Amino acid sequence: MSTFVESQSFDGITVIPFCTSGGSGIGRSGDNLAVQAGSGTWLSGERLDGGMSEEDLAEWIEGLQ
Repeated sequence: MSTFVESQSFDGITVIPFCTSGGSGIGRSGDNLAVQAGSGTWLSGERLDGGMSEEDLAEWIEGLQ
């Protein structure tokens, strides 16, 4: 991911970092990627559990707007 974000321009793009995991959280990964990218609007990241319901996912997405 680091190599990818360093090689791309995110000017004018909003990035919503997320990961899927049954255990560990996202930690500072989104913040670190934003620094490495150097451009774009990076929102707070989130860990999405594999057992998350569609309703909970939709609620998370709605909260981003």
